[in-house]
Amino acid sequence: MPPPFRKKPPLGPRKATPQERILANWRGVDLAPVAKARALTARHASELIPQVLSSIRIDRRQSETEIVKVWNETMSPQVVAHAQPTGLRRGTLFVSVDSNTWLSELARYQRGEILERLRHSFGRDLIQRISFRVG
Repeated sequence: MPPPFRKKPPLGPRKATPQERILANWRGVDLAPVAKARALTARHASELIPQVLSSIRIDRRQSETEIVKVWNETMSPQVVAHAQPTGLRRGTLFVSVDSNTWLSELARYQRGEILERLRHSFGRDLIQRISFRVG
């Protein structure tokens, strides 16, 4: 025997019943926000995904991940062992270095070479400067 048919709830917003309106008035509750929330209809995921991705700045995170990948492939193993890129803001690549010795080595002697390698991979517009920090 097939299961009995069930009545589906309406898809649109539901109006407050007279009883709910009277109780809300007696309690001093404004039903406008509730009615507005009920009026919001479901949206397709394809409409929401671009908004969510832009709110978490996925494009920026993706470029930073790509920088780390290129850094690990193009730099010498000694540099990779002691320094890693940590962020990119307004054309400045921030690199964390594990000691003052490596900070001095990279900042004084290898900054130009590192900058040229990264510019070769990403272009001159993305990475304009490098800032080394111990940490």
